Amino acid sequence: MSYDLKQLIAAAGSHAELRIQTTRRRQVSVLSGDLVSNVSGTSSGACARVYNDGVWGFASESGKNSDCAERLIASAAENARLLGSRKPKNLGALDNAVPFCFETDKTYKDVDQKTLINFATELDAYIGKKYPSLASRSISARAACVEKTLYTSEGGFTHQLFPRTYIIVAMSADAPDGSTVELFDILGGGAGGFGEYYRDPAEFCGQIDSLYDELMKKREGIYPDAGECTCIIDSSICGMVAHEAVGHTVEADLVAAGSVALTSLNCVVASPLVNLSDFAHTAFGKEVPLPVYADDEGTKAQDVTLIKDGVLVGYMNDLMSAKHFNMTPAGNARAFSYSDEPLIRMRNTCIHPGKDKLSDMIASVDNGYYLTRTQNGQADTTGEFMFGITMGYEIKNGKLGRALRDTTISGVAFNMLKTVDMLSDTVMWDFAGYCGKKQPMTVSMGGPAIRCKVNIGGR
Repeated sequence: MSYDLKQLIAAAGSHAELRIQTTRRRQVSVLSGDLVSNVSGTSSGACARVYNDGVWGFASESGKNSDCAERLIASAAENARLLGSRKPKNLGALDNAVPFCFETDKTYKDVDQKTLINFATELDAYIGKKYPSLASRSISARAACVEKTLYTSEGGFTHQLFPRTYIIVAMSADAPDGSTVELFDILGGGAGGFGEYYRDPAEFCGQIDSLYDELMKKREGIYPDAGECTCIIDSSICGMVAHEAVGHTVEADLVAAGSVALTSLNCVVASPLVNLSDFAHTAFGKEVPLPVYADDEGTKAQDVTLIKDGVLVGYMNDLMSAKHFNMTPAGNARAFSYSDEPLIRMRNTCIHPGKDKLSDMIASVDNGYYLTRTQNGQADTTGEFMFGITMGYEIKNGKLGRALRDTTISGVAFNMLKTVDMLSDTVMWDFAGYCGKKQPMTVSMGGPAIRCKVNIGGR
């Protein structure tokens, strides 16, 4: 079968890709003792894409019948021919596609729904018994695995597994002023099966207790004074800056559409302390949360340096944009479903750590805030951003003070990054989210704690 497919895709006449994909997904949610979601499903399909002088033809169908490959390649080639005839681009051959072969040595052990339900129910029962005064509590356990096999006309072949498992715990409580405050956290998880990370619910009781303690502090919290101030932004928020406020501006398709990075290449965009990369599969000597070894165009995945010593030095590309910008493609073309075409996407985007201790960073602030948790954020291609802050503390005379209520921070990324003057020596990753650029995509983001100036909202 593999030999026949290789021969078939090689006969396409120009760069072509054939991708076969299966996605398995499981999720259960328990809300204040009640099972409110119990979902499992598997979807399978195949797609083909053929390049023709600057345009792509694409075709997909569900299932994996043995005769669908020839039909898909023929349909994609005809779509490319038709699009090219109506709007010729005269860009010539796609000559930067290099054959790459990779086959994962990993396996994925699925989990049954009963195991997920029992684990989530035990965690919920612990919270309900120990903290009965909470307004609400929820546990959501999720396990998924995407399996992709890709053939390219140049002779490339890749087979990869992309598993992801995590549990979200959320709590809310009534505050003295009649409002409701809430917090959530991720309990363990990573790029693997459920059984690799979750064996005994009791292992997570300490983390749940810490989340409750923070919630109680927030319940008595204050609103910050609005305006620009010195803040220490913890790793999860730093990762959001790396992804939302910077990462999207340096995706080459958005650069070509006019993002702020179009005129910023080789310019100073941050403090010389700031280095930012989109990592493929390894960072700082360890495997990243969502390792990618090849993208969905068959390109070998390599790290992309975006900011080096404060200077913007690169973009994230697919094959076509790399040809346009005269850059080397590094594996950033990714598709979510078998019915999706690859787009330029981030993988594991992270600001590099510095040399400072977090305790010294806090001690260096006379009057400011330590911001620790975010729930959401948005940014546009100018680099302007606004993130919701769900937890933080005031800093007075170098010491942590009262907790903060929900607030926001905002600014322009390249301006804010120029004010960075301290970075902690540790990096933390967030890996449980999806990026919503046209199609959802699993991503991870991370960084150290950073000290900078940023606009913070008030009440």
